[in-house]
Amino acid sequence: MSKTIALAGTFDSKGKEFLFVKDLIESLGFQTLTIHTGVFEAAFQADISNAQVVEAAGYKIEKIVADKDRAIATEALAKGMEFLLPKLYEEGKFDGVLSFGGTGGTSIVTPGMRALPIGVPKVMVSTVASGNTQPYIGTSDIIMMPSIVDVAGLNEISTTIFSNAVFAITGMLDFKDKTKNDQSEHRKPLIAASMFGVTTPCINHAKSYLEDRGYEVLIFHATGIGGQTMENLILEGFFDGVLDITTTEWVDEIVGGVLNAGPHRLEAAATSRTPQVVSVGALDMVNFGPYSSVPDEFYDRKFYKHNPTVTLMRTTPEENRKVAEVIATKLNQAQESTALLLPLKGVSGLDAEGQDFYGPEEDQVLFDTLRENINPNNVQLLELDMNINDPQFAEAAAEKLIQLIEQKKGEK
Repeated sequence: MSKTIALAGTFDSKGKEFLFVKDLIESLGFQTLTIHTGVFEAAFQADISNAQVVEAAGYKIEKIVADKDRAIATEALAKGMEFLLPKLYEEGKFDGVLSFGGTGGTSIVTPGMRALPIGVPKVMVSTVASGNTQPYIGTSDIIMMPSIVDVAGLNEISTTIFSNAVFAITGMLDFKDKTKNDQSEHRKPLIAASMFGVTTPCINHAKSYLEDRGYEVLIFHATGIGGQTMENLILEGFFDGVLDITTTEWVDEIVGGVLNAGPHRLEAAATSRTPQVVSVGALDMVNFGPYSSVPDEFYDRKFYKHNPTVTLMRTTPEENRKVAEVIATKLNQAQESTALLLPLKGVSGLDAEGQDFYGPEEDQVLFDTLRENINPNNVQLLELDMNINDPQFAEAAAEKLIQLIEQKKGEK
């Protein structure tokens, strides 16, 4: 049975271009599900009309046309796609999604793409693909291709780009069933782990320890988007356990660094009741870009130039107190299967005795605040007299996670 590609876009202003793509897809033996995301009448009959798209978000296309407000129209169509596209996928109407557009078209279709599960092929050919794509991609696996020229007309360059995009998504769908994939039959329990450069030894050792015991470990770099992606996948039920050793993103959220993961970091495991072992990795540092980019208000602080583009700033006792209060609040949301491990001899490679950020006073405030605020009925608090990167600490964290996972299995 041939696969179906959802082809979404503004069929009113770019009808000729989308018909070219539609014909090419179908000439390769694939079916199309055309979704009109423009405001006005489509140049060809679409399978899903713009009226259906906006109705999914509670709007009426007649009013949108009459109002002639581009911002409202974009918002209605984007919300409609966010609701409608995953619904159509769940109904088995398509296997992958392809779109082309400028800033408006990209903003309309990508919310729907982001709402699809990880692994569903999603290709967005866009005039903004070479800039900051984070607002469009978020934590999803959307593939964005630069359109080179505007999506306006068929010419030597545009038809080449359009064709390559078609070949890309048809290749994904075609080869998906031709490769040997028996992972579902021999699936290992999955563990999410958070890592930073200064906690790498801990995570690498814990990873080996867990893999030797039959687990598969997926590592997320705690750079803001890494933490957000990990949280989203935890909520989607990807993982059997979480080894959240590196919670440094909370420092940037509170102090004003560049690698914050937003206000919902550390909530997903509690919400999804996923067993988690959490620690205080890299809470000794705030992250900035080049030294010249550090805000003037921090001129008298202790810094470590990690490389020409990354500058680290040592946290103060007061900043550690604020971070600890927030982390305790987040962890206390858990009703079960949660442990917090404190490495009493340093929270990172830079916070070991003799290193640049070694700070027993700052760490003491961090640990004391956590002790005072953690609810022992919800969270197991374990203290180890070692640095976070000591192999024994990594093994203790991994073993505790295994215990929580096995305990949860036994309760089912």
